[in-house]
Amino acid sequence: MNILILGGGGREHALAWAVMQNPKCDKLIVAPGNAGIAAIATCAALDIEDGGAVAQFAEAEAIDMVIVGPEAPLAAGVADRLRDAGLLVFGPSKSAARLEASKSFTKEICYAAKAPTAGYAHFTDLEAAKTYVRAQGAPIVVKADGLAAGKGVIIAETVAQAEAALDDMFGGEFGAAGAEVVIEEFMTGEEASFFVLVDGEAVLPIGTAQDHKRIGEGDTGPNTGGMGAYSPAPVMTDAVTQKALDEIVRPTMAEMARRGMPYQGVLYVGLMIENGQPRLVEYNVRFGDPECQVLMMRLGAQAFDLMHACADGRLEEAQVNWADDHAMTVVLAASGYPGAYQKGTEIKGLEALAADASNMVFHAGTKAEGGKVLANGGRVLNATARGATLQEARDRAYALVDGVDWTDGVHRRDIGWRAL
Repeated sequence: MNILILGGGGREHALAWAVMQNPKCDKLIVAPGNAGIAAIATCAALDIEDGGAVAQFAEAEAIDMVIVGPEAPLAAGVADRLRDAGLLVFGPSKSAARLEASKSFTKEICYAAKAPTAGYAHFTDLEAAKTYVRAQGAPIVVKADGLAAGKGVIIAETVAQAEAALDDMFGGEFGAAGAEVVIEEFMTGEEASFFVLVDGEAVLPIGTAQDHKRIGEGDTGPNTGGMGAYSPAPVMTDAVTQKALDEIVRPTMAEMARRGMPYQGVLYVGLMIENGQPRLVEYNVRFGDPECQVLMMRLGAQAFDLMHACADGRLEEAQVNWADDHAMTVVLAASGYPGAYQKGTEIKGLEALAADASNMVFHAGTKAEGGKVLANGGRVLNATARGATLQEARDRAYALVDGVDWTDGVHRRDIGWRAL
C-alpha cells in the first residue's frame, strides 16, 4: 500500500516509524515531515489543512490510505474531502472532530450521554465569566473553547489567576480559540490517557499512558504540550479501564452516532481517576503527543494493521497483541519553552545514538539544513525507549538524552517519577 501521513511532529515521526516496519507499506510519504522523518520516508511540502490540495496530491502519488496526525486538518474537514475522493482515511470527520475543536460541544455530548465529567459553565462574555469565577472560588479550570495547540488550559489556584486567564483569552492570546471559554470545576485525583480506536460502531482499546504536562520537575511551572510520557499507566487497572469504556467512551460514541456524526479514528480519552472512579477531563481526536511515541514503541508494526482495520470499518475483527513491556519518552525542548524560544540552534550527536525496536529519538521540531540538524520548534526531540520494566525503559531513554549534544536543549530528569 502507498501511505500518506499528514503532520510534521514527534507524533508523526513515531507513526511513520511504526508504519515503515509493516510489510504492507510499499511507499510512505509524510507531509510536511521533519529532519528525522526525512531519514526514513519521503517528505512533501503540502498545505495539510487544504483538503483539495491533499486529495490532488494523493491522486498524483497513487496513495491508498491517509493517516491524519494533528487536529487542525481534522477540524478543517480534510478527512471528509479525502473520503469523498475514495481514499481510506484514519481520522474523524469535521463534525466528529468537534469533540476536540469545541470544549462546550464535548460537555454537551457528555451531558447527553451521562458520562461522568467535571461540572462546567460556558461563556462568551468576559464580565459574566468573571462573576461566575468569583462565585465558584478557586482552584478552578479555565479553558479556551477552541483549538489552542494544547496550551489553552489554565489551572488557576486563585480567583485572581482565573481572572487574569480570562483577560488573556478574551483579549486574544489564543486567537479565535479564546473567543468563548469553558470554566470547569477542579477535579482531584490522578490523570491518565486512554486510547481507543473507533470505526463508527466498534471500540477497541489500544493502550494507556501518563504524561507530564508541566515544564518543571515535580510537575511544577507552566503547562506545556507535554515534557514526557510512559506506558502503560499503572492507575489504569482492568477495573478502571472497563469503567471508562462502559460509562464514558461507549455512551459518548453512541450519542455521536445518534446525532449522525459517527466517530472514526483514534480517540484520546483524558481521564481523572479518584478512588477507582474515572471522570473525563477531555477528548482529543488524534493521538496524544508525546503519548503516541510510547504507544508506537510498544505496538510496532501492528499499529498500522490496527489503523488500517479502523479506516476500513473492520475493527470488530482486529485485536491488539501486547507484550508485557514498558516504554518511556523524554522531551528535549528549546530553552525558554513554553515561552519565547530561539530556533535554528544546531543539534549534534544524533547519528551515534542507538536506533532499533527498543531505542529511538523521534524528531518533533527539527529541520535539515546544510548537512546539519537544526532546532525548529519548542519541543524538539523525543528520546524514547522500551524495556521489560519501567525502570529499564527510563534508563535507556535517559541514556539517549545524555547522548544528544545540544547546548540550547532543556529536559526534565524525573519523567515517570509517580509510577517509579
